[in-house]
Amino acid sequence: MFEAVYMAATGLTNQQRRMDVIADNVANVNTAGFKASRLDFKDAIYTSATGTVVTPPAVEGMGIYPPGPAYTPGGNLQKGHGVMTAAITHNYAPSSISETGSMLDFAIEGDAFFEVVDNNGNVYYTRAGNFYISNEPDGLVLVDSRGHYVMDDAGGKIIFPNETTSVEVSIEGLITFKNEDTELGTVQFGLYTFSNKTGLNASGNSTYSVTVASGEAVPAGEYRIRQYMLENSNVDMATEMTRLIRTQRALQLASRALRTADDMEGIANNIRR
Repeated sequence: MFEAVYMAATGLTNQQRRMDVIADNVANVNTAGFKASRLDFKDAIYTSATGTVVTPPAVEGMGIYPPGPAYTPGGNLQKGHGVMTAAITHNYAPSSISETGSMLDFAIEGDAFFEVVDNNGNVYYTRAGNFYISNEPDGLVLVDSRGHYVMDDAGGKIIFPNETTSVEVSIEGLITFKNEDTELGTVQFGLYTFSNKTGLNASGNSTYSVTVASGEAVPAGEYRIRQYMLENSNVDMATEMTRLIRTQRALQLASRALRTADDMEGIANNIRR
């Protein structure tokens, strides 16, 4: 009886986690560069039931057999113990691009990520190209919305030369600093990709970090940089609402199963008295 309570509890716990993932997607439907995530389930540890078995007549004739695997067409009986989280996967499919008119907004078309670094030297990767200028001791530096430094292809900060009034970025990601019609210098965005993007670890605010599963970052190949534009979130509200309804139904079912198991425990306890 306790197993029934435990299995129902795993259903409630993990469906709540799925609800949290859906809520995060919905909350970021308007976040630039956000990639939707999905929670996948798998069976919890299962066991093969054993014991004294009465084998069906059509198989080996009527009779009592010694303890062993219970009869099923496959030869044993596997008993599950509920559900557990298998993984939270991200959908890296490209999304639509919107024009913003901001000189420091950049959208990536293709398979690439910007590289950003925080004050502690931790490296992250992002598709959100809404960048800003930060006044640092070493000059005006390009940063993202969290204040992380945007890196060039040599792994250094992108620092604006003195007297820069505008920047132009080519589709290859080459930044040209200008003062009116005078060029003050150039630098290349650091743009990278991964052999297995689904292995990246979500670090918040549309940034991701490298894991063993993702492999190391390598220079991106085919991509285009669009200045004055941003990539929109790829959250599909219709899909999220459908998952929300399914999750609510599953929560109701698990709650009902837990209540039924509890009632059966109560009946069993009363019989003993």
